[in-house]
Amino acid sequence: MESGDLRIFQAVAREGSITKAASRLGYVQSNVTARIQQLELELQRPLFHRSKRGMTLTSAGQNLLEHADKILYLLDAAQKQMINNDIPNGSIKLGSVETAAAVYLPSIMLNYRKQYPEVKLSLFSGYTNELVQKVIRYELDGAFVNGPIQHPELDQFPVFQEEIVLISEPGSGDLTQVLNKPLLFFGVGCYVRERFESWLKEEGIPVPEIMEFGTLEAIIGGVAAGLGTSILPRSTVRKWEAEGALRVHDIPKKYSRATVYFIYRRDHFFTCAFTKFVEQIKNVIAEASRC
Repeated sequence: MESGDLRIFQAVAREGSITKAASRLGYVQSNVTARIQQLELELQRPLFHRSKRGMTLTSAGQNLLEHADKILYLLDAAQKQMINNDIPNGSIKLGSVETAAAVYLPSIMLNYRKQYPEVKLSLFSGYTNELVQKVIRYELDGAFVNGPIQHPELDQFPVFQEEIVLISEPGSGDLTQVLNKPLLFFGVGCYVRERFESWLKEEGIPVPEIMEFGTLEAIIGGVAAGLGTSILPRSTVRKWEAEGALRVHDIPKKYSRATVYFIYRRDHFFTCAFTKFVEQIKNVIAEASRC
């Protein structure tokens, strides 16, 4: 079993398709198919269930993927260690919940890029549960998520404190009236959505119709236009609140406090680039505490 075979297997497992994996890797599709078949022959068991809708892992395939993720990560870490020096370079793959990505990360990433232009930063936005899994599977170096996160393979530290507020269109009435309108949220798995639904259930208020949107801008625009209401960190709506484009309502403190954490694997290899990035985050935290 060669590392190249494991990389092909990992790509097919992630993409769920020979065609997509071949495109991602830049290989001929027939080559990918042959390598997977050879790997299954070598291990003497099927690694995928094949159907018209794609390829899904068998139990043996799932076990192999867990080992492949670790093996390939260690190989990449070993290579990084050999070329690692005092000048940050290489790449850092980050994840973030969309609210933090929109408000806090642009300035952090810009300052980092100014100091270390040789480092390639990439950012993937998603829900907390999704981001946690990507970090665990070595797909991301670290992620900004709503926490704390309880997982034996992760380390974390708090970065941003958030105040969650209810928002509605300008001139809207009291909470009773506002809560009868549709709720505009991200999809299932959104942290603030789960928190809001818990609050409504505790108050005995029926959960209104939920309309799902893909971006923060779409949610804020929909609320401002009177389409419905939502709850978001105050930091994300401060501009619209100041301009009078939104009305902001406080919610009980039990549900209005949230913390964004930076998470990474405990066995993560700290390259010079990643070390400097973590140092910059902690400097931001220190400066905020002095304000």
